[in-house]
Amino acid sequence: MADLIRKSAAPLHPLVPRETETPARAPAALGAFPQLRMRRNRSAAWVRRMVAENRLGTEDLIWPVFVHDGSGRQAVESMPGVDRLGLDCLVDSIGAAGALGIGAVALFPYTEQALKSPDAREAVNPGNLICRAVREVKRALPDIGVICDVALDPYNSDGHDGLLRDGRILNDETVEMLCRQALVQAEAGCDVVAPSDMMDGRIGAVRQALDAAGFDGVTIIAYAAKYASCFYGPFREAVGSGSRLVGDKKTYQMDPANSDEALREVALDLQEGADMVMIKPGMPYLDVIQRVKETFAVPTLAYQVSGEYAMLKAAALNGWLDNDRALLESLTAFKRAGADAVLTYAAVEAAELLNKT
Repeated sequence: MADLIRKSAAPLHPLVPRETETPARAPAALGAFPQLRMRRNRSAAWVRRMVAENRLGTEDLIWPVFVHDGSGRQAVESMPGVDRLGLDCLVDSIGAAGALGIGAVALFPYTEQALKSPDAREAVNPGNLICRAVREVKRALPDIGVICDVALDPYNSDGHDGLLRDGRILNDETVEMLCRQALVQAEAGCDVVAPSDMMDGRIGAVRQALDAAGFDGVTIIAYAAKYASCFYGPFREAVGSGSRLVGDKKTYQMDPANSDEALREVALDLQEGADMVMIKPGMPYLDVIQRVKETFAVPTLAYQVSGEYAMLKAAALNGWLDNDRALLESLTAFKRAGADAVLTYAAVEAAELLNKT
């Protein structure tokens, strides 16, 4: 994660937009360059590589991993090629990903229904599945970055990211729970906490709680612009929250129609202490990624979410898309938009392809 911070633009005050130079513009008429033939720079693989404006590498990939409290692998039906991993095979799988050049993983739990409750108390249990998984991974693979999701939806019997009462999300009560959740994850050894709940004020509260407990070195990735999207369905199946969801999440996640609002959300999270920011979903929101990166010049991540992954895989399985080319093209688009790194369920597959080139 330190490499990710170093390779981003020079740090600025989080609320001060970057002063950008006037971009180079194409001449008004091609006659300004009478001998210009653009195809010369596309004529061979070596020259195409040389003039490429953006490059996708294995170091740009973060692998989201679903964990279940059992043994072996469990297929996620709506995400072809994605499995929930038991603790017995988690370390080996992540170690193999690390050998391909993937530097970080994001862990998400499949929580049994018996452990879900209206107060989401399993989220703050120091012995919960995610905390045990973190300990196993960090013990065996100390150089792999471990990111933990901070949100209540895997543990809440209502399927929401926050506590629900009489049909209304309780912002401040949820923030208190998120602070406790982040602390048990930090105590387990995670490198990064990633609040994905979209409660107001949670980044500042989590930062204060971590610092007060001596975890000032734990990084915060804020899901700063997380939209109330239809593209999360397969993820909710994978963590077991979809069938339990009461209503929708439009009162706290962002309206897909808005992008100015995303800049305000990002500014608030940076002011509160976020080290990096996340845009979610990814491909339908490339414009938001670009605006955030150009405005704030901070480490900016994109999430190729479960619905995006499932669409690509379904099209490839039906023979409508070339799987390998579509995957790498989609990930390169995130880099072109300004993302420093991409969370993708196809991280291992993409790393294998990149290592062949």
